[in-house]
Order: sequence, then C-alpha cells, then structure tokens
Amino acid sequence: MMEKFFFDLSVILVGSAAFSFLAVLSKQPIIIAYIICGIIVGPWGFRLVKHAEFIEMISHLGITLLLFLAGLCLHPQKLARLFKATSLITVAHSCVSFVIAFCCGRLFGFGTIDSICIGLAFMFSSTILVIKLLPTTELHHKKMGAICIGVLILQDLLAVTTLAFIRCLDAPQGALISFVLLLIKLSVFIGALVLLEQFVLRRIMMIVNRMHELLFIVGLAWCFGIASISNMMGLFYATGAFFAGVVIARHPISLFISEKLKPLRDFFLVLFFFTLGAQLDLVEMKAIVVPAILISVLFLALKPWLFARFFTLAGEKKEFAQEVGGRLGQFSEFSLLVAMLALELGHVTKSAAQLIKLTTIITFIVSSYIVVFNYPTPIGTSKKLIRD
Repeated sequence: MMEKFFFDLSVILVGSAAFSFLAVLSKQPIIIAYIICGIIVGPWGFRLVKHAEFIEMISHLGITLLLFLAGLCLHPQKLARLFKATSLITVAHSCVSFVIAFCCGRLFGFGTIDSICIGLAFMFSSTILVIKLLPTTELHHKKMGAICIGVLILQDLLAVTTLAFIRCLDAPQGALISFVLLLIKLSVFIGALVLLEQFVLRRIMMIVNRMHELLFIVGLAWCFGIASISNMMGLFYATGAFFAGVVIARHPISLFISEKLKPLRDFFLVLFFFTLGAQLDLVEMKAIVVPAILISVLFLALKPWLFARFFTLAGEKKEFAQEVGGRLGQFSEFSLLVAMLALELGHVTKSAAQLIKLTTIITFIVSSYIVVFNYPTPIGTSKKLIRD
C-alpha cells in the first residue's frame, strides 16, 4: 500500500511540475496544468495513477486548510460588516441561479428531484479558485478581496446548509426537525468555540508565541481538531475549519499562522485540482456532454453579469462590479459535494450527478482563463497582471 501511494504521489508531483512548466512557457493558467495532468495520467487516461480516490481524500485537507485560512482573515466585526454589505446580493444571486439551473435541468429531460439538486449545486461560486487567484494584498487589505470573501463565505454557509439539508432528508425524525436540530448544534458549537479560544487557546498562544515551530503545530492542531469535532457533530469538516479560523482572527497572531500555512495549503490544492481532472471520464459522460457545455456557456456569461448588475445597483462602480463578477463566475467545489452526497443517498440519478460534475469542471477551466488573462493574480500570464 505504501509503495502504491508513494508511486502515485510521485507521478502526480512530477507530472504537475512538468505540465506547470509547459503552462508557464505557453502563458497558460497553472491550475489548468494540474487538471490536464489528472486527465492524462489518471484512471481514465494512461492509468499511471490508478487510486485517485485516495488522493482525493488527501486533497480535501487542502479545502479544510483553505477555509481555515479564509476564516483567519476575517475578524468577527469585519465579517459582520461584510455580511451586511453582501448578504442581499448573495442571496438574490443564489436564488436566481437556482431557478435558472432548475429550468435547465427540466429542459434537458431531468426529473423534478434531479433538477432541484442541479439547481442547488449551481447556486455557488468556488472559494478555492477565487482565493487562489486573488493577490494576497487584495485578499487581506483591499475592498476587492473583502467583497469576494464576503460573498464566498455567505455562499459557503448556504452550501453547508444545503448539504446538511440533503443529509437530513432520510432522517427518521423527519427532514425539517433534523435540520432545525442541526442548526441548534451549529449555534452551540460556535458559542463553545468562542469560549474555548478565549480561555484556553489564547493562553497557550501567549506562552508559545516566540516559538514559531510550536505555534505552527498549535495552529494546525486547532484547525483539524475543531474540524474533526465539527464533522462528528454532523456539521462537516469545512464548517468547523472556517469558524476555527474566525475565532482566532481576533488574535494578532492570526496573520503569522496564515502566512506559515500557505505553502501547505498550496500542496494539497495541487492534489485537489489533479483529482478534478482524474475524475473526468468523457466516455462515460458522453450522454451529458452537450447539456453540460450549454449550461456552462450560459452560466459563464450569466453569473458574472448578474453579480456585476447587482453590485452596480448597490452603488459600486461599474469596473469594480465587473471584476467581482468575473472572479465569481464559476461553479463551486461544493457543487461536486452536493452531487456526491445526493448520489450516495440515492436522491439523484447518476446522469444528473455526472452533469453537475462535468459542468463544474468546465466552468473551473474557463473561469481560470478569464481571470488570469484579465485581472491581477499571483499566477498571471503577463508581468502587468502578476501580483503577489
């Protein structure tokens, strides 16, 4: 088992490095290189990596770290201001997206339940892609980063709520009662987290704040420990990691932990984007390729326009609103989680789940091109657009 895992990991890293080098030479987005590497060397390509499921499990550590880091950037007071500025726009955009995606599902012959799940999956934008393509200065200090984060965090909370609702559909006590109990658990969880940080973690950090290595380990322990507790409570790893970051954001040491964890996050995100490509079996998906392409084209045009329109109506400048829309113009990794969970529980057909998966990957790829060729990003394709 160890030999197989080591070989798979070696192939992924060598292949990703080689394709990334070619992407840099040809001025293509590096993220696309990771996805293409997954397609070519994965289970549906040359089969050099045959155990993509195990690699996918590891890659989700990157998602957990990403949401923890996103939380570290958000002091609770700042988070409240962001929600106030973006909540109405985010909810309106999600509702419009749901209705259009539901209608698309019905138009292409899917049943009502399938179409509802398609609508739920296509309400959100990708936290991973947007944050990965935001310059660090904009993420931490500028309005563009703050607005994007505000929208994404609200969407992530909606996505977690959606996943929780899907999980509750088969609950013995009924979906509604189970869902309400889950929300109560979330409230208790957040309250306990605040007390734990205030009276335990903060004192530990004061003692070890000069020992950088130990501080790094404490930060990781807090992230994954709270994420595990969250998952045991039925609230998902991502939920716990995000709120674990938010409660630390009140402490000045949060920026130091954030900077130290970025290389680790980037490593796991390489695995995440690789598995997106490795899961792409176009032969199996040939029946839904045309609907997936048409829906992708529709939403790649519609999502940015809707965001730009809503933010313009809210009083933002046209150029600013268009850039926000351009950066948020793809579907989310939560779209994949909605499809996987709904299929696992038997709420959607395999065809509908494949449509969600393929459409999400297409929007990831195209949106990456749109951003790196038009907006400042750490992996820009020209010196003018490269920003750290």
